[in-house]
Amino acid sequence: MSSSKLYCQEVEEIVPSMEQDHQKEIERIIGQLKCSKDFECYTSGFETLCKAKDVGMESHLQCLEEHPFECKLSVVFGGVHYCSCPLRIYIAKKLKK
Repeated sequence: MSSSKLYCQEVEEIVPSMEQDHQKEIERIIGQLKCSKDFECYTSGFETLCKAKDVGMESHLQCLEEHPFECKLSVVFGGVHYCSCPLRIYIAKKLKK
């Protein structure tokens, strides 16, 4: 069994009420992503999330973190930092968090 699949199984207990479709998509995203924060957003049951705002872009959120340059998934455009983390974007757009 792959380590990402095992990881997702361990975390299922943390977020038991998550809809099956959301769970499968999140597992797919996690399986394709390396996270320097060890998926803290997911393992915390979406309680510990980096600060970001959905500004209507499909593939980015506006990053509202105090030190966005410290995140490997933060990109700057026009002096504004944007989050490009697929998991954080999914959480914001689909789970509205």
